Amino acid sequence: MDFSQLGKGLIIAGAVIVVVGLVLVFAGKIPFLGKLPGDVVWKRGNFTLYFPIVTSIVLSILATLIFYLVSRFTRQ
Repeated sequence: MDFSQLGKGLIIAGAVIVVVGLVLVFAGKIPFLGKLPGDVVWKRGNFTLYFPIVTSIVLSILATLIFYLVSRFTRQ
């Protein structure tokens, strides 16, 4: 078993956990997050439906790019 590959995987997993934690801590302070044009907010009486579709698409594209780059640089 090659422990160097396991070590690289654990380092990458730890880095991803740190990044996700930082995003969760500072998500309220990111000005555009959840307020992009195309995010749906529907209010009727005391009911509010909030569906951040464009924010979800942008975050999905960013996550895909990050995972692609990580997988590309970890393959050697």
